[in-house]
Amino acid sequence: MATRGVEGAYQGALRAFQNPMLALLHQTHAPFVVTVLAMVFTAERPAVAVADAHAEINDALDQLRAAGYGDEDNQPLPAGTARDLCRQWVQAGWLVRQVSADDDAEVYRLSAYGVGALEVAGRVGGTRTRVSESRVRTLLEAIERLAQDADPDLMSRMVRLHEEIQQRQRELTRLEKGGAVETVDDEQLLEAAENVLHLARELPADFARVAESIKAIQRDVVAELRHDVRPTGEVLREYLARGRRILDATPEGRAFAGALRLIGDPAQIDGLWDRLRTVLRHRFTELLPQQQRRELTEISRRIEQGVKEVLAAQRQASHVITTQVRNHDPMRDRQVDELLRDVMSGLHRWVPGSRRGEAVEPLRRLPVADVGHLRQRTSDPRPPQPPAPLRDWDGSDDLPAADTRAWGGPRYAELRAHLEAFADGAVAVDVVAAFRAADEEIRRPVDLLGLLEVAHGAGMTETTEVAVVEAVRPDRTRRRFALGGVVTANPARVDGSGDDD
Repeated sequence: MATRGVEGAYQGALRAFQNPMLALLHQTHAPFVVTVLAMVFTAERPAVAVADAHAEINDALDQLRAAGYGDEDNQPLPAGTARDLCRQWVQAGWLVRQVSADDDAEVYRLSAYGVGALEVAGRVGGTRTRVSESRVRTLLEAIERLAQDADPDLMSRMVRLHEEIQQRQRELTRLEKGGAVETVDDEQLLEAAENVLHLARELPADFARVAESIKAIQRDVVAELRHDVRPTGEVLREYLARGRRILDATPEGRAFAGALRLIGDPAQIDGLWDRLRTVLRHRFTELLPQQQRRELTEISRRIEQGVKEVLAAQRQASHVITTQVRNHDPMRDRQVDELLRDVMSGLHRWVPGSRRGEAVEPLRRLPVADVGHLRQRTSDPRPPQPPAPLRDWDGSDDLPAADTRAWGGPRYAELRAHLEAFADGAVAVDVVAAFRAADEEIRRPVDLLGLLEVAHGAGMTETTEVAVVEAVRPDRTRRRFALGGVVTANPARVDGSGDDD
């Protein structure tokens, strides 16, 4: 055995045992940590409020101490309160403390190392994984799919597909002729169920590692943006490229991409639920422990939960990076950095020459900027002068030949006189008929409005009929208007209606 090979292997093992997951399983209080984390964080409750976690862990400590654990001759328990223990576990990398996106409350989550440690402890303490037909068949099918994907030969693939079709056709023909369905004994079904559970247990740790990889990228990108060493566009392009590499270049990323395709297809989810219900209705599941039956039931939920956790990490990373890009001001950050450096330089210069107990003169007010030059010219302090008064008009200027009054407003006096004359002593008068009978000088569009105002003042009543009238503009063009029928009282019979305001 080569010495260099032994040394390299030993250094690799040292690096492996520096992993937080192995550190958790290797410490003295590992049984207590694994037990408490497994009880507090479940598939139904992946995030626990900080206060609730502290209360549950304190209660677990009290129960174990009351049962006699923690003595010198028994399994030791960690010292300190639940708050101290959780702080230690966060620093060790087993827990993650963050703010919940739902209610902005602080919660604890298991890190990828914590999830992996619980899965390892569960496999070791539970049913022993065996080399079974199901596991070997899973391996052979995976190798077969790998070979098919790696072989680009068209004829080989066509031959394999024809063989598979013929095999399925023979099986279908046999069943159609009354052949019996080949049954599988309960022992093989139990082995297959254990293999499914073994595969499902790997998913939560993979999802947690993807979420933590996204958060690590978020921290790196924010740090790059704050340093302002490279252009913002270059940093964001690198962020997008790293995000794509997570889903393509790592096993957990590929597992998440596959799970995302599964979640995105409702038919796949429904099919998964139907298959799980079919399995759970079979009699062999009665031989499974209650814990394994519960794990089979929760496989779909755990997949959905893991995908939601990764998507939440992506949304949070995008929000944080977007906020940083919008609010990042490199000039202001550099000014703050320069100010802090000046303060630190001043402290370094002052501390060596100072003595212990020496009085320090406080800064009573901020220094005033030194103005080097004031303005020598100001604006005119006199108030602005009013405009020149208008000159009196003596009538010597030529007046326009056109009758500009014809384009003005309604001629109320003429309209009122016409309405009284048209009524000819009657009690009520039809406004539409009166307008039609008026001269062209008072049958303009504005005169129609004026006539309605006069009628309103005298007291008018609307009818259900719709009438069309023709108005004449001053340039002799004509316009047609539709309005509801109106009947008004005779203005001559209304007291006070003769005033023309």
